Amino acid sequence: MINRAFLKAGHTPTLLSAFFYFDMAFMVWALLGPLGVQLSHLLHLTPSQKGLMVALPILSGALLRVVFGVLVDRLHPRLTGIITQCIVLATLVGVWLIGIHSYGEMLILGLLLGVAGASFAVALPLASRWYPPEYQGIVLGIAGAGNSGTVLAALFAPLLAAHFGIGTVFIIAAIPVAIAFATYLAFARNAPSQPPPKQLGEYAAVLGHGDAWWFMLFYGVTFGGFSGLASSLTIYFNGQYGLSAITAGYCTAACVFAGSMVRPVGGALADRIGGIRALSIMYLVAAAALIIVSVGLPVFWMALAVFVVSMLAFGMGNGAVFQLVPQRFRREIGVMTGLVGMCGGVGGFFLASSLGFARQHTGSYGAGFLIFAGLALVALLGLTSVKSRWRTTWGASADVARV
Repeated sequence: MINRAFLKAGHTPTLLSAFFYFDMAFMVWALLGPLGVQLSHLLHLTPSQKGLMVALPILSGALLRVVFGVLVDRLHPRLTGIITQCIVLATLVGVWLIGIHSYGEMLILGLLLGVAGASFAVALPLASRWYPPEYQGIVLGIAGAGNSGTVLAALFAPLLAAHFGIGTVFIIAAIPVAIAFATYLAFARNAPSQPPPKQLGEYAAVLGHGDAWWFMLFYGVTFGGFSGLASSLTIYFNGQYGLSAITAGYCTAACVFAGSMVRPVGGALADRIGGIRALSIMYLVAAAALIIVSVGLPVFWMALAVFVVSMLAFGMGNGAVFQLVPQRFRREIGVMTGLVGMCGGVGGFFLASSLGFARQHTGSYGAGFLIFAGLALVALLGLTSVKSRWRTTWGASADVARV
């Protein structure tokens, strides 16, 4: 709860700077998805090439989260954030000056945009380290709300590309990114007390726990579903229903908005009914929604409604997973956040690329949706298999599943 005690407990300018930085970074990270229709026309891409194009920034961002997480420990969050924002700004200006002339250049751009996606590993520790444990939930909720930047990309990128050209979109995007950078330089500060750097051996030690792999799978499905659909839906609505790039972007924005706003709701629901029960419900809903859309609904508004339901499930699932992770890995939460976040991006890469490959080789997106629905059901089976053991060990005190 935001009150006078909360405002005195930490450093509000740093918290708001972290949110602004995270929001603009996620906007940039998601640019290729909303621009996918126009870019595919410009470069004459096949469906599988389109899928890889929009999926590559997700994978790059996922892997770089671990890299920048290590830099946060070694260089501290503020300096690491300065480095990442300089790279992102240089990328945006470079695309505007040089242009995009080939598919190979597009893939290089996707790799560089992954730096923006790695902002998760910088903005959250920057804000979190200023606040005591009793405020971590609200602090991470405020800073993490920056994933709403993907909505801005879906709303405005196709429209700006249609009126001013694709290259101009990147320099226009650089303007709010530069404002966020200036705000960051002026107001963001490292917390007075920084934890000691994590050793690489700590990551290996955590991976020795079977539960770590389960959580990586669980978040790979929830955040993977959210990020994969956010990157692919503009292309899907255009290819499946013939919607214009602008209209398809609006539909995508509606879905992304739904998924990004309910993450705190998922965490709250997990607190109320238990993390495992909440996550089980969300996997069932998400799997059912993807199975429904896999058959190819006759009109776009039906598909839009089902995708909104699936994004609500994935978004709430993201919150439910991180309601469970700190209970099991309280001492290793920093390492687990990096590993789990990385796997979320890997899941998004898999979904976005598989949709393109399915369209390329079968003429339909259905197989890609069905495969990911299957992964959601595998995650559900995994929850069921570990439920009893969790409830009788660490979950006995945490009350992770009230059944």
